[in-house]
Amino acid sequence: MGLSIVRTDYSGKVFERVDDPKNHLHRFLPPSDEDSASLLAKIDWYGDTYFNYLQLKLFLQEWDQLEQLAQAPDEVEMVDAVQRLAKQCREDRTLLRFIGD
Repeated sequence: MGLSIVRTDYSGKVFERVDDPKNHLHRFLPPSDEDSASLLAKIDWYGDTYFNYLQLKLFLQEWDQLEQLAQAPDEVEMVDAVQRLAKQCREDRTLLRFIGD
């Protein structure tokens, strides 16, 4: 099972959800690394990772680079959907949450 990505408020109410059932992100995201400056390297595959609106500018810069790795139509669709969620979180000051297995 792949990650689920949701746009949520601070109380946990979910507004939108994108699932990665084919585990595309596991191939695209950098390996987890506490010492890395990359936000994408902080995504926990087995727990939850939250990004707030202040972090999303850098997140989206890194996501733009990751977007180039998507080739198949379903990969591009999933990567674009996460990007839309992140942009909406930044505008609404909500949280972007990655839910691991």
